[in-house]
Amino acid sequence: MFLYNITLQRATGITHAIHGNFSGTKMQEIVVSRGKIIELLRPDANTGKVHTLLTVEVFDYIVIGSDSGRIVILEYHPSKNMFEKIHQETFGKSGCRRIVPGQDAAARLTISSPLEAHKANTLVYHVVGVDVGFENPMFACLEMDYEEADSDPTGKLPPTRNRRSPFTSWTSVPGGSDGPSGVLICSENYITYKNFGDQPDIRCPIPRRRNDLDDPERGMIFVCSATHKTKSMFFFLAQTEQGDIFKVTLETDEEMVTEIRLKYFDTIPVATAMCVLKTGFLFVSSEFGNQLLTWVMMTRSPSSPLQCPWRRETPSSSSPAPQEPRAGGRTGELIPHHDLSGQCVSIADLANEDTPQLYVACGRGPRSTLRVLRHGLEVSEMAVSELPGNPNAVWTVRKHVEDEFDAYIIVSFVNATLVLSIGETVEEVTDSGFLGTTPTLSCSLLGEDALVQVYPDGIRHIRADKRVNEWKTPGKKTIVRCAVNQRQVVIALTGGELVYFEMDPSGQLNEYTERKEMSADVVCMSLANVPPGEQRSRFLAVGLVDNTVRIISLDPSDCLQPLSMQALPAQPESLCIVEMGGVEKQDELGEKGTIGFLYLNIGLQNGVLLRTVLDPVTGDLSDTRTRYLGSRPVKLFRVRMQGQEAVLAMSSRSWLSYSYQSRFHLTPLSYETLEYASGFASEQCPEGIVAISTNTLRILALEKLGAVFNQVAFPLQYTPRKFEMVEAAGEDERELAAEMAAAFLNENLPEAIFGAPKAGAGQWASLVRLINPIQGTTLDLVQLEQNEAAFSVAVCRFPNTGDDWYVLVGVARDMILNPRSTPVEDVPLAIAPFQGRILVGVGKLLRIYDLGKKKLLRKCENKHVPNLVTSIHTIGQRVIVTDVSESLFWVRYRRNENQLIIFADDTYPRWVTTACLLDYDTMAAADKFGNISIVRLPPNTSDDVDEDPTGNKALWDRGLLNGASQKAEVIMNYHVGETVLSIQKTTLIPGGSESMVYTTLSGGIGILVPFTSHEDHDFFQHLEMHMRSEFPPLCGRDHLSFRSYYFPVKNVIDGDLCEQFNSMDPHKQKSVAEELDRTPPEVSKKLEDIRTRYAF
Repeated sequence: MFLYNITLQRATGITHAIHGNFSGTKMQEIVVSRGKIIELLRPDANTGKVHTLLTVEVFDYIVIGSDSGRIVILEYHPSKNMFEKIHQETFGKSGCRRIVPGQDAAARLTISSPLEAHKANTLVYHVVGVDVGFENPMFACLEMDYEEADSDPTGKLPPTRNRRSPFTSWTSVPGGSDGPSGVLICSENYITYKNFGDQPDIRCPIPRRRNDLDDPERGMIFVCSATHKTKSMFFFLAQTEQGDIFKVTLETDEEMVTEIRLKYFDTIPVATAMCVLKTGFLFVSSEFGNQLLTWVMMTRSPSSPLQCPWRRETPSSSSPAPQEPRAGGRTGELIPHHDLSGQCVSIADLANEDTPQLYVACGRGPRSTLRVLRHGLEVSEMAVSELPGNPNAVWTVRKHVEDEFDAYIIVSFVNATLVLSIGETVEEVTDSGFLGTTPTLSCSLLGEDALVQVYPDGIRHIRADKRVNEWKTPGKKTIVRCAVNQRQVVIALTGGELVYFEMDPSGQLNEYTERKEMSADVVCMSLANVPPGEQRSRFLAVGLVDNTVRIISLDPSDCLQPLSMQALPAQPESLCIVEMGGVEKQDELGEKGTIGFLYLNIGLQNGVLLRTVLDPVTGDLSDTRTRYLGSRPVKLFRVRMQGQEAVLAMSSRSWLSYSYQSRFHLTPLSYETLEYASGFASEQCPEGIVAISTNTLRILALEKLGAVFNQVAFPLQYTPRKFEMVEAAGEDERELAAEMAAAFLNENLPEAIFGAPKAGAGQWASLVRLINPIQGTTLDLVQLEQNEAAFSVAVCRFPNTGDDWYVLVGVARDMILNPRSTPVEDVPLAIAPFQGRILVGVGKLLRIYDLGKKKLLRKCENKHVPNLVTSIHTIGQRVIVTDVSESLFWVRYRRNENQLIIFADDTYPRWVTTACLLDYDTMAAADKFGNISIVRLPPNTSDDVDEDPTGNKALWDRGLLNGASQKAEVIMNYHVGETVLSIQKTTLIPGGSESMVYTTLSGGIGILVPFTSHEDHDFFQHLEMHMRSEFPPLCGRDHLSFRSYYFPVKNVIDGDLCEQFNSMDPHKQKSVAEELDRTPPEVSKKLEDIRTRYAF
């Protein structure tokens, strides 16, 4: 088995964030680290949304320290659309000493470090640079000497030493001319200011909440901080582990700090990083949940009873006045990114949408959510208006070529045309010059300030001064199809005759002297936009009823002459020529522009979309890509997204084809079926879409380009552990269940805002919730008793109870998590239905229970699982059990002897977090270190066990490696780099092949797909080999070493690395493609085909 790994959604959880002027302007941006991913974000001060910037020039440098043992400095080059490594310094894996000096890649920037301070037996927790102005660099280090602890034979010294040094982090104070310098030390219950010289330590206790439900003996610490500095002042924002943010300021007297002032600021979810921007925004990357962008008041606020000044060090018994959490210094909250730090996932098409949905339970505590993920772009509905009838087409036009926004919306009906003006309101106008008594075939801005309307009986040319020129069709012929742009008009008359018009320098629309007779009726046409600096678009695409597309020249030297032809598998429905995949270039005069590639998009009547490359010189068609969109004929419309041309394709579902981050995306819109659309630009919606659906006119906006999924979130009360899919019950059963649940306590506390109190040892709260994942409504909710912790759930049916379904929940009472001294043998972490009974993992015991009259009755037990049963999977008579640290065990149930026998196990220790049954002999498992493995029983193992007549004792007498007699073989090993929490074998697209979908703790979603031919595997194996050498990772990590972090990578090709082929320099692309005996477009097509075959 050979597999190919594809990432569907990158990790959403942020681990680090910094801010600065990376674009070379006064606007501040944010660089965030999402584990393996670096993103450059820009907050929009007008809308409060955050956009990912990968197409702007970044002049500043980004310094990255990673677990590769190297420090790397990156610079962004917009011409290459990628970060470029300009310096790399190699240090040891510990990060404290240098082993191999780095090399200066760009000869511009070096890390100067002539002095190295080595200190033995020292553990470094935190290092911060001290702001000393232009003096010699100075660093403050939070260290622990472990020499005594290392030599202590009892092993009790390290925790004692930790309690004596409870410092958690440092924050550098601005120095030089901006402030007093020094550091703020965050420790348990206190924040302390330290500096050299005569400066005494200033210590201030951390305020606690009034009526706090947390353990009063539990210390309070700051977990996150941010610094804001201007020319005249500076302050700090520090967040406690409860989520309360305090504004910290220092009062000085002649460069000596005299007191620390703490003022309550706000309460938000606990963050991993905060950035205060000069524009007044606070960016917060939450530890669990959505990232937040909030507007904060930066002005000096008057004195408040919530502030807490302290002058000198105070006794440890002192504590400040308790504070009441409230809405503090922020004036609004916006959520730019949705975090998917998932706990458990299920994939099913519960909504009957053909494409399955992903149901993800994620988050922590009262901020937990159940999210429904659908493949598609999120659509914001800006306006919906009813029309007097059912229209058949809609367009938008501008009054002048220099106008930024559209002036008119033209709506065509069967026998009329409606013209709407765009302003503060949208209203009908009658003096636009358009003919309103006839349907419209197309309209456009012509030249600088003229308009053109094409209708069945002619062409109407409307000048800026309202003068109208009309061209009427000859005889009884009518116009059946047309194509227009800024300077050209082409019409097709009945019988397949083409008439070409072009605008001359005076603004007059002139007909070309000759006409073109086509060999068959014309069913669709398309013209590209006129390129900047040119007089015309050179090519006309014409689709004929004989299942062909013809490219016709419009150049004066060979006007209306055929250039190329492509045969189609079905009749074309619509055509659209666009310029996409633009790269910024600079000409000889220094003017910047975007140069892209011409693509002809062909929508067929059988629901298939073809995208083919149109040669800008010869007009030849090549490199055709195919994608099935839906059951209806495909209609194509040109729109603009992020300043570039894109194609909106409409079938039974609407799709958007666009270029984003050097890669083509074809993504469906999560919206109802549309019939016709056009680009729309207004002050409120600069890049929108106006569309029609039945008798309504809709204005839509697409803001989250690049996203694979959109999501709907339903709030939960507690941290989700497990969930199961069940069929809906009848009305009588629901009423009975509602009456039974009415007796349970259901408190509604504002914990979603201020967080839940920290539970003490042995204190738990759990509930069981029945939720409708389509509407998000809670059908039933059962609160468990006090201190009962739910760990597992299963749905099963017992033979002696008819058709009734039972929900079994594994619960532990008064459980204390302490792995050193507390036994956990009685925690039911896993439950699974099995042949009309249930299998339960109780600690390290595997038991079979059956339903008795009053309780579950134990029927069978196996005591040979080493540590802790975490999940149970069943198939036939076979049971596969995962252990918390010892991988997988295969168990056979012998009904006659009523015995559970372990007959095979794995040879590697794996801290399994999730597992999935692939077939009778094969299991996929993931561990907490970020590895995915597939293990399979050898063919003779299954035969021996099924036919072995010797019984239980003979199997155990033949034990191997202190385990079972047979061992499983490792088929695949792959290091994802993020803790995998769920694996499921499923089909993601209608008619697609099965794949293995996994989700990670950081919110990432990926799939592992099997190769169907040795030829494909050989191709991608060689491509991966060339990519490792030609496109190494930015942070200095060897790719093969990373994917083999814990186990050598085996039988998996890294699709993420292979897909970076499209981001390489064209010369490197050509070099790699030649090594593979292919052309670059052929390699790109292979990459796209394997992705669309299994996913999106």
